[in-house]
Amino acid sequence: MSGRILIVDDVATNRIVMKVKLAAARYEVVPAASGPEALEIAAGGGIDIIIMDMMMPGMTGADTCRRLRADPDTATIPVILVTASDDMEARMDGLSAGADDFLSKPVDEIALLARVRSLLRTREAERDYEARGGALLEMAAPPAAPCGFAEAAGQASFSAKPSPVEGRIAMIGGNDATWLPVQRDRLRPLFREAVSIVDRDGALAMTAEMAPDLFLIDADLGGRNDGLRLMSELRSRGATRHAAFIMLLPPGDSERAATALDLGAADVGYHPFPTDEIAMRIRTQLARKKRADRMRDTLDTGLKLAVIDPLTGLHNRRFGLGHLDRVATRCRAQGIRAGVVLMDIDHFKRVNDTYGHPVGDLVLSKVAKVLQESLRAEDLVARIGGEEFLAILPDSDLAQVRVVAERLRAAVQSLRIPVGEGELSVTLSLGVAMMEECEDAASRAMETVDRALYSAKDDGRNRVRLAAAS
Repeated sequence: MSGRILIVDDVATNRIVMKVKLAAARYEVVPAASGPEALEIAAGGGIDIIIMDMMMPGMTGADTCRRLRADPDTATIPVILVTASDDMEARMDGLSAGADDFLSKPVDEIALLARVRSLLRTREAERDYEARGGALLEMAAPPAAPCGFAEAAGQASFSAKPSPVEGRIAMIGGNDATWLPVQRDRLRPLFREAVSIVDRDGALAMTAEMAPDLFLIDADLGGRNDGLRLMSELRSRGATRHAAFIMLLPPGDSERAATALDLGAADVGYHPFPTDEIAMRIRTQLARKKRADRMRDTLDTGLKLAVIDPLTGLHNRRFGLGHLDRVATRCRAQGIRAGVVLMDIDHFKRVNDTYGHPVGDLVLSKVAKVLQESLRAEDLVARIGGEEFLAILPDSDLAQVRVVAERLRAAVQSLRIPVGEGELSVTLSLGVAMMEECEDAASRAMETVDRALYSAKDDGRNRVRLAAAS
């Protein structure tokens, strides 16, 4: 996995040692000797991860991290802080500044590379989101509550008693895990939603509505590595795959920490863990998960916008014609039949000219609703032009399709649309055709049904006409 890593340390020897370790794993390394230099390089873009010494003269690693998190252009860059000190206050300062992890010197190479791989996966997800236009989609979406990493990084240290954070947390430990109820009770005041203890079976039985935002799992439940196996199971299930996971390990177990991170854990902790530190790590992962959820929802919305007509809520022309191709392929493969109905609102230009475009839009949305409600769940109706609609009816013969077309015509004719103090009614002209068993069945169906529609219009409108047999 490629990546461009910024190494920040005021001691040249430390930068060289770290560069050798990372270059051996085929990472590109960029050195910096101070916090201000790191900020300048990061602002220039192209940095995937920052590994930074905590104790630097002038601007410490924690201070630099706070500056990074405060800048929208650098707020999402993962940061690992490194220190020779085991001082808990220093660790909390770094984590509260928004650091993703805190490693002690001498840095364990296995743990370092595993953490780098894990953070690069997160960074690549951010880059993929940006490449797919996520930022533009967010600008078009309704305002949402902040969900970036800067939000979590801006929190004060736990000694300042920050306000509780939203997020459901499930704790899973072995049968003899006496720490579970103690830590649960300590964590509960720090989070707005439930902090609960569940067992393995309860976690696996969770539905999407029940699933927590984060699992805190002991690596060894009933036996060694049971927790790692449980995490893999949970990550493979639809209800829990998007949860964050923090794996708890015996002190110094860097090899299994690397395994946990490679299996998908967002973070690792070591027994016995201070409540303040684990709570800070949970806060960081909840903020990261919230951001991931937001990205996923934004892209889902973007995909829907690409195939949905915003005025009527029906599928648009691109999706409708693509669906027609898929149905044609299915008909050839399975030997089934499908009908196509092309519809046009009669004299629609007259509606716009007489009543105005807002009323015309209302007519389109009302007609679309009637069409959709008059079809089966397996049928599809799309708006493929200004006032033109296409219905695709799989597993239907000509007699059935004709009956459906007449029902659609009658339903629209009986529709009454309020306009000022009066009412407006419209009618449909409809053409009907059947899919043929040929390679170009979809395009041929559109040609024949289009001729049938024009025949309906030529014969006086507000009627159904069948395509002439070829």
